[in-house]
Amino acid sequence: MWLAIPGSCITTKWPRAPNCVEPAIAEHGGRIVKNTGDGFLAEFPSAVEAVRAAIQFQARINELAIGDAEESRILFRVGLNIGDVIVEAHDIFGDGVNIAARLEGIAEPGGICISQTVFNHARNKVAFDVEEAGEQILKNIARPVHVYRIIIDPVRRTATPKPDVPALSLPDKPSVAVLPLTNMSGDPEQEFVSDGIAEDVITALSRYPSLFVIARNSSFTYKGRAVDVRQVGRELGVRYVLEGSVRKAGNRIRVTAQLIEAATSNHVWAERYDRDLADVFAMQDELTEALTTALAPAIADAELRRAMRRPPGSLDAWAAYQRGLWHLSKATADDDETAEKFFRQAIELDPTFGGSYSALALYQLQAAALYQKIDLRDAQHSAETLARRAVALDGADAEARSCLGWALQARGEAYDALAEIEQALSMSPNLAIAHGHRGATLIFARRPKEGLAALNACLRFDPRDPYLAVRLLHIACGHYFCGEYEASIEAAKRLILSYPEFPMIYRWSAAALGQLGRTTEAKEELEKAISRAPGAFDMYVRKRAPWFRPEDHAHLVEGLCKAGWKG
Repeated sequence: MWLAIPGSCITTKWPRAPNCVEPAIAEHGGRIVKNTGDGFLAEFPSAVEAVRAAIQFQARINELAIGDAEESRILFRVGLNIGDVIVEAHDIFGDGVNIAARLEGIAEPGGICISQTVFNHARNKVAFDVEEAGEQILKNIARPVHVYRIIIDPVRRTATPKPDVPALSLPDKPSVAVLPLTNMSGDPEQEFVSDGIAEDVITALSRYPSLFVIARNSSFTYKGRAVDVRQVGRELGVRYVLEGSVRKAGNRIRVTAQLIEAATSNHVWAERYDRDLADVFAMQDELTEALTTALAPAIADAELRRAMRRPPGSLDAWAAYQRGLWHLSKATADDDETAEKFFRQAIELDPTFGGSYSALALYQLQAAALYQKIDLRDAQHSAETLARRAVALDGADAEARSCLGWALQARGEAYDALAEIEQALSMSPNLAIAHGHRGATLIFARRPKEGLAALNACLRFDPRDPYLAVRLLHIACGHYFCGEYEASIEAAKRLILSYPEFPMIYRWSAAALGQLGRTTEAKEELEKAISRAPGAFDMYVRKRAPWFRPEDHAHLVEGLCKAGWKG
């Protein structure tokens, strides 16, 4: 039997045509083109319908053979392919037909062999399992053909169903499985590219301490199989599944990816990336970085939305932690206090979850430095204790290491702070919060150019960073210390536009305007700096914060004096 789409073919050897053949073909829109001795040729409108017809045909044959003696059973082989064909009145010709004939020849009795192109077209539309047969040299076919065998097990079909395997419990933090990317190129040589990208994404995501990532060996058991993401979620115990495809066209490659919430099959995020193939490995690295840079914030955003939907009384530690981050991101004194309550609730619910200790430490430093709600010395001591507790719980937690570095920076210990933050980045190179801490530490360590680069990396890795207001504040500081006063003013405007209640920025815009001689505007900003945040003005201008070098403090005061401050 052949099944063909304008060139997609299946063949089977059969000594007679059972009544189950023609109904299966007709039901799926096919037509028998001709008989071929003990086989026949059929044409179908799509690869999907051809696969469905072949599976139905073989299943029906198996049903009819139940009860027959083994030696008297009639078994049929099927080959299925897609390719260009020449159509005549009662026949079709071409490589598509020839390859399907060779696939039928290597199929097992009772089995179905399909080519890579057929597999790519049907895998997400028809439920079937396959085993990969690899590259096959077929008679009179110039190039090797990548072959899959559709698994048809008559014993399994008639046996007593096995009870469902119980679903694995979800980890206490967001969990994701990265499935092998489908090679849609029809070119077996591109298989290493699609596999390599998936493997690199798994490795990169594994470096995020906030994620639980399924290992490559488990994810790749789904390679070559049409899967239901709900089933993957149950079998691997994950909340999210990443799937996608790779397609090559000329010297370009296109990668599509989508992140799906397994329990609901809802799409959380989707993106398409087009790249040149000039340097395959450089392209692979670039795509991996692009995917992981987008994925981590997408998962964090999905987790935040999930936590916000739950009533406070039903929160687990992770959800309470997420709620705290949401309030912290609002950059107001009242929201900061609410965030503290959620972080403490998370610690009570799970004292072994290090993220809550790190977040509480960062809250305390912000409450002291931004709003003067806590004595700075008390905050420094408490935050360092909390950060060290987080590190003690998990020495491989990059966020905890970065938090400890930030606590040391608040003491003015820039060298030790950078050592901790650099260690965090060696563990998780794309960790946005570590880039943010590194950037600010460098800015106050007289390396503002490097600091600005690190802060920009932070914003690229996580555009929805809950500490975004503080990042923008530090960008304004960095430009000011570089003498880039216009850029500092623009950063201040961006911060004020996004966070109008944030009190800390006005002294920087006043100083920058003063340095540029824009006296009228500078005086207006100076008045806001003093009236809206008198405690901060006293702490940073009349006095000097521990992380400010004397020369940087003098630089700020100089600008404010030019803005009209009398000291």
